[in-house]
Amino acid sequence: MSASGGTKAIVAALAANLAIAVAKFVAFLFSGSSSMLAESVHSLADSGNQGLLLVGGKKAQREATPQHPFGYGRERYIYAFLVSIVLFSVGGMFALYEGYEKIKHPHEIEAWYWPVGVLVFAIIAETFSFRTAIKESNQVRGKLSWKEFVRRAKAPELPVVLLEDLGALVGLILALVGVSLALATGNGVWDGIGTLCIGVLLIVIAIVLAAETKSLLLGESAGTDDVKKIEQALVDDESVTRVIHMRTLHLGPEELLVAAKIAVQHDDTAAEVARAIDAAESRIRAAVPIARVIYLEPDIYRDTKSISPTP
Repeated sequence: MSASGGTKAIVAALAANLAIAVAKFVAFLFSGSSSMLAESVHSLADSGNQGLLLVGGKKAQREATPQHPFGYGRERYIYAFLVSIVLFSVGGMFALYEGYEKIKHPHEIEAWYWPVGVLVFAIIAETFSFRTAIKESNQVRGKLSWKEFVRRAKAPELPVVLLEDLGALVGLILALVGVSLALATGNGVWDGIGTLCIGVLLIVIAIVLAAETKSLLLGESAGTDDVKKIEQALVDDESVTRVIHMRTLHLGPEELLVAAKIAVQHDDTAAEVARAIDAAESRIRAAVPIARVIYLEPDIYRDTKSISPTP
């Protein structure tokens, strides 16, 4: 994923959420709707999350140091994981608490036009943000389904914004249903039920985000297509005859480590082996540009299966 594409989606989501948060809080002050309060906190949490993603992207651009020789690319994963924690605690748990309190102590919604009007405005704004995230994601996801894209993406920003925007849209619909039922029946319990549903939704999304970013933090290998490209680039059937074994690891979304043991000709000189390794590294970088850290170990391949056992 290009950094510019992720940043564009984040900025669009941040602008939408800040405007929506203010509108929702004003609606809560005039109407007393718990759904509006939960949604305003949700939007504030989302705004903070987008701020975290921007900070993580900035910190990840720092140059490598002796203490961190592979750079700071994983900062983006750390801040994406923090997003899931904020979404769970500030968004989800607060909504559950507020929904419980509203069900326990229900009261009618006042000035109904405030929550309804704000919810309609928020749905329009979130739709714009969601559309931007979808557009940017379509440029990089290729033939992957949306589920596969979220699970396989090495850059966390777009999946995070996509899930946040999806959760926001569904949450707004739940809030609108809860407010509408509360207005239609005169029973504020429906507003509380809508708030509880928002809380459950946010917690589910937070758990999904935490699981995916945890995998990235632990260290994921290159995608299947990139692994095949690297293997094909390594072997030239002259100086390098095969890949004995290989490991890949994402040091960041756009930086890949490649470590491989390669088979060279048994009668090659040290100088010829060195030239073969340099040429193999060049072929890898041409095939997979994000492969920036490459370690190749030459060896003589012996097919043990073809050696007959000694009688």
